[in-house]
Amino acid sequence: MNSYLFYPGCSMESSAMAYYDSLMAICKPLGLDLDEIHDWNCCGATEYVGISLIPAYALISRNLALAAKQANGNHTVVAPCSACYLNLAKADYYMQERPVLGEKVNQALEAGGLHYTPGSLDVRHLLDVIINDIGLDVVRSKVVTPLKGLRVAPYLGCMVPRPDYQKHWSDHEYPNELDRLLKALGAEVIDFPLKTHCCGGHMTQIGPSTAFELIRRLIGSADQYHADVMATLCPMCQMNLDAYQGETNRHFHTNYNMPILFFTQLMGVAFGIEPEHLGFGKELVSARTAMSRIGVEVPETQESAEPRKPKRPKKEALPMPRMSGEEEVTQ
Repeated sequence: MNSYLFYPGCSMESSAMAYYDSLMAICKPLGLDLDEIHDWNCCGATEYVGISLIPAYALISRNLALAAKQANGNHTVVAPCSACYLNLAKADYYMQERPVLGEKVNQALEAGGLHYTPGSLDVRHLLDVIINDIGLDVVRSKVVTPLKGLRVAPYLGCMVPRPDYQKHWSDHEYPNELDRLLKALGAEVIDFPLKTHCCGGHMTQIGPSTAFELIRRLIGSADQYHADVMATLCPMCQMNLDAYQGETNRHFHTNYNMPILFFTQLMGVAFGIEPEHLGFGKELVSARTAMSRIGVEVPETQESAEPRKPKRPKKEALPMPRMSGEEEVTQ
């Protein structure tokens, strides 16, 4: 049994529930034991660091401090979300690289009775753990329904392979980890040149035209290579390419219909797990037609999904960050 501390991140409770469901489903066959960090909080995603540096790193590092406190000999933190993985790894790196920053962050953590010694944890992405700890031989041994005939575009997004603070990835521009995993599942993996290109992040809210162009390039490239589905490991990428595909079509007068799935969903299918236990049907662009090509029947897309219940104390929470001069809002 491979045991790790687990930081799920906020997306697993909402837009990326299919990621969480499918990950939980494949843990047993892989011998993967994930110990969720107690009372974890949001990592701040990408914006907060640009607003207020010390509070942002304190917000991130609180999770590291909680994980270190819970470690009990286990010093590896697994984060499935790309933004969470990057933030946790970045906080650990810069607290050590910049001692003044580390000191100020720990001063903030002391208010909650916490402390984090940078370098005491190893922050890793889920894909890295599956490839390098569990291994592809184990993955292959669990395949009972090979994805033979399914053409998959492997899409990692821009945050996972770089800057790679802890040196876990084969290449920063064109890593092969996801390709190798999908091939081990029996899929036909296309050579996807844009696998680490940006999906636009929150540009959909800031500059929609720019965001739609980035989304069009990615989906259009996968379509050009005749992919049946795109497989990703990033909740933000999945949401952008799935939720904004219709608006992108309207913007460019295109007619793309590309399902965007989490790689763990495809692993679950290959392992013979029922699709309804893997989050299928939660995507907006239905995967039903694509998966039927390999004889797998998946649920139709759903209008809404019941959010998962977080394992956090109901009466404990962090104060919401506020800009200077902003009035406190009580709920």
